[in-house]
Order: sequence, then structure tokens, then C-alpha cells
Amino acid sequence: MAHVGVAAEGERARYTYRLRVSSTARTVLVAEWGRCRWVWNECVAKSKAVYLHNTSTGQKATCGPAQLDRMLTEARQRTPWLREGSSVPQQQIIRDFGRSRAKAHQDIRAGLPMARRAGMPKWKAKREALPTLNYTRRGFRLKDGRLHLAGGIVVAVVWSRELSAEPSSVRVYQDSLGHWYCSFVVPAQVQPMRETGRVLGVDWGVKETATTTSDAYDLPHAGYGRKAQAKLTRYDRMMARRRPKKGQPASKGYREAKKLRAKAYKKAARQREDTGRKWAKKVVRDHDAIAVEDFRPKFLARTTMARKAADAAIGATKAALVAMGRKHGRDIRLVHPAYTTMDCAHCDARAKHRLPLGERTYTCAVCGTVSSRDKNSARVMLVRAGLNPAGADGGRPPGALLQEAA
Repeated sequence: MAHVGVAAEGERARYTYRLRVSSTARTVLVAEWGRCRWVWNECVAKSKAVYLHNTSTGQKATCGPAQLDRMLTEARQRTPWLREGSSVPQQQIIRDFGRSRAKAHQDIRAGLPMARRAGMPKWKAKREALPTLNYTRRGFRLKDGRLHLAGGIVVAVVWSRELSAEPSSVRVYQDSLGHWYCSFVVPAQVQPMRETGRVLGVDWGVKETATTTSDAYDLPHAGYGRKAQAKLTRYDRMMARRRPKKGQPASKGYREAKKLRAKAYKKAARQREDTGRKWAKKVVRDHDAIAVEDFRPKFLARTTMARKAADAAIGATKAALVAMGRKHGRDIRLVHPAYTTMDCAHCDARAKHRLPLGERTYTCAVCGTVSSRDKNSARVMLVRAGLNPAGADGGRPPGALLQEAA
């Protein structure tokens, strides 16, 4: 069992806002991204050249941030076009490349299979890669409600909420619909809520996204992706009919169909995110401690439930619950999911055989308790987390939050 406690010193949080970008600012941002994309592709070429050199000669030349920084300095000295842009986002793109390359090497050394391994950094094509610019503190400032970026770029921010602290960095990016956003990094701050004396167990599933020990906090499967499937199928056919031949630029009709398809996907994703955040806020507001199944839904992608599981967004909802609990100082306890469907929440007896997925009722062979399979699993979460299940019934039992065994 893992604890996710109060935000520790040094932790960071992101605050994302919509940007109102003028045509002039958009032109400058796209030009800035063109320079950063060129720097990224040069890093990819340098990395491949070093790898081929080491393979052929047996040497161990490196291609780290220091070498790439020197490469950028030399390139800016001899290329006026590159020098016209700010050095801050260009240096940050090198940092991003270094992290991506280091993760790929780490997975290779760990011996992970290809399906789970992070790939080496690839080229960023002009028509495929979306603009993403990172600025450290010396590359931006906030003045009169506007965001001033290095290079004289000024954009208006839609302040949907107040920043909790002074930001240390900002990311400016464009999504698949052409909308621009900025994401500020600020120190995480705890916003405590009043104590309720109640606890809750959460079990993840596909029929219902979240089944809890209290019926009032169950999260049904909304099926936003299924509702949007008719539109998505139509746009997929439009793209298939207008798909350009290899090596030819996409037509206006193809780009329009692609944008409509992205808009439908984005709407479903936003609906899932909104539902998950609202549910997480409700759960965190009404409970002091929450035992959450530490479920990793990645394996469902290889099953017949892949589409429904993806539509349920279990991973995103779990992340929203953990983040909301950390933000408000609640006690979030992650419970390993092994045997949670086989154990009895009342007598702790374990079934001899694993229950088939189609069997939705749990019957204990020892104490004879009959309950819903998911409800039983949710109560098992509470027991394993060291919480008193009596606190899940809405009352205020003495000592609802038990001390963990030493």
C-alpha cells in the first residue's frame, strides 16, 4: 500500500489557461516554433551520427546537453535566421530532447520489451508536429494581465482562475484544433478542507468507472466516446476518401475533415475530464481518507474491452482523484489490486478460485456473505488500507482513521 500525502516542499502544480493570439503574434510564434523544430531535428541528426560513429569505430563519444549546447551556440553564430529567435525556447528544446533520449536509453538498459519501451527521439515534421514552446523565468513576464515572451511576443491570457503563486516557467502550445494555451508551473500549495470523519473505498471497473463503498459516490460509465462514434465514423470516411497520395500535400478538404475529427475527439475528452474532476472534488470534499485501488488499466488495451475501457478513462479519473486529494490535504491510500476480487471484506477469507468476469455477485464460502462483486472489492480496499469500514456508512465512528500497524 502506498500513501499519497500532503504536497511536499518542492512539488509543483500546473495552471493552464486559454490564450487569445492575434494574427501578428501567431505568425511570430509559428516562426519561433520553426526554429525550435530545426534545433530538435539537428539534435536527432547529431545523436544518430554519434551512434553510427561509435558503432563503426568502437569509441564511446557522447551526445549530451553540453555537446548539444555547443552545437546550438555555433549554429546561432553562423545562422542569422536562427539568431533572430530567442535562445530560451531553443535551449529548452535541447533539454526536452535530452530527457527523451535518456528515457529511451534507460528502458533499453532495463531490458523492457519493445511494446513498453520509450522510442528514441524522432524527426518533427512541419505538417505533423504541433507548436510547443517552453520558457524559463528569464524568458517571460506577466504585465497588465498579458503574457510577454522573449522576442517581443505579447499574448492575451483568459484568466479563468487566479495563479496561486509566482510561476517559475511557462509552456505555450497549440492543440489539434488550432487553439493556443499557456501552462504555468507554480509551487504546489495545500488548501485544507474541514474534517468529516468519513472514509471511502474505491474500486475501478468498466461497467461502472468507479464503484465505492457508498452508493452516493459511484461513478457510472458515461460513454462519451460511444455517443460520438457516429460523427467519428463519418469523419474517418471523409478522411479516407480525401487522403493524399504519398509525397503529396494534403488537400483543403482533407485538412478540414481532420479538424472536424479532432474536434469530436476533443469534445469527448473534455467531457471525460470534466466528469472525472467534478467526481473527484465531490469525493475529496466529503471524506477524510480514501482507499483507492492502484489499478493500471494499460493491460485492458490488449483485450476485447479496450474501446470501452479507453472511453471510461480510468487512468485519468484516478490521477484526478489523487491530485485533488493532494491539493486539499486528504489521506489518499493506494492499494495493490491483487486478489481484491477473491477476498471477503467481512471475514478476510480468500476464495479458492478466481471469479469469472461475468459473475457479478460475490458469495463467501466461509461466512456466507452475499454482496455485489465490486462493492465487496471496494470494502476490501478499506480493510487493506487500515481504515475502519464503519466510517464508510456515513456515520462518525470513534477512531475512523486507524493508525497503521508498525
